[in-house]
Amino acid sequence: MTGSSWRTLFSGCFRSSGDSNLFSKKLVSEQGSLQRVSSSENGTRTSLALSLEDLSISLAGSKLYAFTLAELQMVTGGFCNSNFLGEGGFGPVYKGFVDERVRPGIEAQAVAVKLLDLDGGQGDREWLAEVIFLGKLRHPHLVKLIGYCYENEHRLLVYEYLAKELFASLPWSTRLKIAVGAAKGLAFLHDTEKPVIYRDFKASNILLDSEYTAKLSDFGLAKDGPEGDNTHVSTRVMGTQGYAAPEYIMTGHLTTKSDVYSFGVVLLELLTGRRSVERKRPSREQNLVEWARPCLNDARKLSRIMDPSLEGIYSTKAAQKAAAMAYQCLSHSPKSRPQMSTIVEILEPLLDLNDGMISSFVFTVVSENGGNDEKEKKNAKGNRNYNNGQRFAVHRKLPRQQYEIGIKAIKDMKPKMDS
Repeated sequence: MTGSSWRTLFSGCFRSSGDSNLFSKKLVSEQGSLQRVSSSENGTRTSLALSLEDLSISLAGSKLYAFTLAELQMVTGGFCNSNFLGEGGFGPVYKGFVDERVRPGIEAQAVAVKLLDLDGGQGDREWLAEVIFLGKLRHPHLVKLIGYCYENEHRLLVYEYLAKELFASLPWSTRLKIAVGAAKGLAFLHDTEKPVIYRDFKASNILLDSEYTAKLSDFGLAKDGPEGDNTHVSTRVMGTQGYAAPEYIMTGHLTTKSDVYSFGVVLLELLTGRRSVERKRPSREQNLVEWARPCLNDARKLSRIMDPSLEGIYSTKAAQKAAAMAYQCLSHSPKSRPQMSTIVEILEPLLDLNDGMISSFVFTVVSENGGNDEKEKKNAKGNRNYNNGQRFAVHRKLPRQQYEIGIKAIKDMKPKMDS
């Protein structure tokens, strides 16, 4: 994952500014098991006053497995280096495998095991938020939390294992599929009876399964949305530079439209192949939004900022509509930004647009004795005049999609080519 990202809870107590009752249960709607408990947040690192029994009661009905440390040591091979996947703000992550030898009835599957690093950038509250939100919320575009470990000072989380990475050289259709999937995940969070604000939406928090289905991960900074007549939640400014909405940075006021802005940044990354902030670029190009936003509503300018690694192989109509949507998401006025459900409605039909701009490719004419005749290189675009007795091959340096198109063209040609 271009910067793919993947934390131990309590050392005995969870008390927040004298609140004796930290948890209040909230019912939310949508698909699956969605009863949720929520925790308060203050400006300092919290200590936890929550027993294992209290945690189990709070997560009743969540279908999470409460693993022991010994079990997770077994499934990860003792957290061996060969199973090490990476490390983020939460702590190190290891690959493992669970089956009925670990727990009767559990689905046999590969898992990712996160260990909370108490000396890292995230801590007790974030671990608890992750368990609470992902333990209760289920959706095809949210990473599935399978279980947790809360044993002595050790705090671990066990997720489904997602092998694919989000990187810049993906083809257009895959990028658009990822954008739509991520939008559906955010729309689900925002449209529950009690909205959830993700707060740290960024490319590295989008995980992909083997079919490139996007799944949102890392809910450590997620917040319950405003209730009643409140229009926003006031909170400490947290998140990632380059993705946070400007009004949130300025005021600490958090709304679902803050997530919409962050989505616009990720959509812009998928269009341009650039990261939100790149310090090595010229000063005027270092901030992606500032550099690219002026080009999003102009078709001619848009082509200049599209990711060159796409090599023109994308639907121009889809790119223009996606760019226009990114422009709306990045509006300085939160009220002018669309709802995530609207974004899904706009982007999903773009998956069916196939007015792709296919660049010309070259057939290399190979003689019978295997020599290449440079004079006989043909441009495949509109040129089907080939001589008998010659064998044609597609230039191997072409992008895979063009290469496959060339292969199909060769198979359709007459006379038949040598295999």
